[in-house]
Amino acid sequence: MTKGAPRRWAVVANPANRRVALFARAVREAGLPAPRVVPWADVLRDGGADFAPDEVVRLDSPGEDAAVDRSLRGVDDPTRVEGGARWYGRFTAAVRSLRGGVRLDDPGELAVLFDKRRCHGVLAGAGVPVPESPTSGGGTPVRGWDDVRALMEARGMPRVFLKPAHGSSASGVVAVETAGRGRIRATTSVETAEDGRLHNSLRVRRVTSEREVAALADALAPDGLHIERWWPKASLDGRAADLRVVVVAGRATHAVVRTSRTPMTNLHLGGRRGDLTAATAAAGPRWADALETCERAAARFPGTLCVGVDLLPAVGWRRFAVAEVNAFGDLLPGLTGLPGSGAEGLDTYAAQVAAVQYRLDRNHTRNHRAPA
Repeated sequence: MTKGAPRRWAVVANPANRRVALFARAVREAGLPAPRVVPWADVLRDGGADFAPDEVVRLDSPGEDAAVDRSLRGVDDPTRVEGGARWYGRFTAAVRSLRGGVRLDDPGELAVLFDKRRCHGVLAGAGVPVPESPTSGGGTPVRGWDDVRALMEARGMPRVFLKPAHGSSASGVVAVETAGRGRIRATTSVETAEDGRLHNSLRVRRVTSEREVAALADALAPDGLHIERWWPKASLDGRAADLRVVVVAGRATHAVVRTSRTPMTNLHLGGRRGDLTAATAAAGPRWADALETCERAAARFPGTLCVGVDLLPAVGWRRFAVAEVNAFGDLLPGLTGLPGSGAEGLDTYAAQVAAVQYRLDRNHTRNHRAPA
C-alpha cells in the first residue's frame, strides 16, 4: 500500500488539560508531527477558527477550565449546576464556527449527543435498547416537579432518574424512588446553598423530603430535564455495575467496568473500577451482544469518529441498555484495547490516530490507483 504524506493534526481543546497531553503523545508515537492545539478560549473569543485543508481536526472536551466554563455557562463558580441550556447553545455555536480541515466530529451529531432527550430519541428510533423515557425526543415539556410526578404516575414509573438535558459527569442527576403512602427517597450529589443556588458536590446524599426533591426538580427544569425509568443494574461483588465502552470508527475497542454502592457509578462520586474479566465471565456468550449494542448506538453518529457509550447491564447480565452516548468519553488513561478489537496494545487516543491514518491512507491509495 502506498501511503500519503504525513498528516497534520489539530485539536481544539483546553491546552493545560491532561487529555491534550495524552492525545499529543499518541500522535507523536505514531511518527507524526505534534498536533496544533487550538484553545477553546480562543475559539470563543474570536468567533471561530480556521484549519488547512490537510489538517485532521479533532475536538476535545471544553471542561475543567474555569474561564472557558464561565464563557459557556455564564456562571462564576464551576461547581454550579445551572447554566446547562446556555452552555449547550454557546458550545454548539462554537463548534459550528470552526472552518475547514478534515473533521472528525460532525456538528449536527454533537448537537444531538449533548441533548440527552434528542439522543435518546435517535437511539430508540433505531431500535437500540434504552431505558423507557417519557421525554425521549424532547417533545414533552418538564416545567418542574408537578410534571415529573404526573409523568411518573402516567407511565407507571415509581423509580426514575432525572437528568439535566445538557449535563455531564452526573452533574445535577437525581435518582428518585417512590413508594406507597407518599414515601419518597432521592439520591443525588446536588446540594442547595443558602441563596437557593445548586452546586455539585463530591458527596452523594439521600433526600427523603418530597418538598426538597420538588425544589431540586423545579430548580433544574428551566435548563431542560430528561426522565428515564430506573434500570435494574447487574452487580459485581455486591456493588451496582455499569460499563463505559469506547467505540472508535465503528468498533468497540475499550471497556471499563464501574461499580458503586449508590446509583451513580462515576469515579469522582465514589465509584471504582471493577473487574472486567469478572464482568465478561458473568455475561458469558452475551458479552458479544453487549459490544454489538454499543456499536449499534455509535452507528447512529457516523460522522463522529469516537464515542463513549454508557452501557447498563440488567440483573443477571443477560440484557443491556444504553444509558448515554458521550462525545468526549475516551478519557481512560492507561487502558489498552479489547482482545480482537484491532486496538490491542493501544490506548483510546492511539486507537483513534491509527483508525484515521488507516482510513486516510486507504482513501489515498484508491485515489491514486493506476487506471486499468
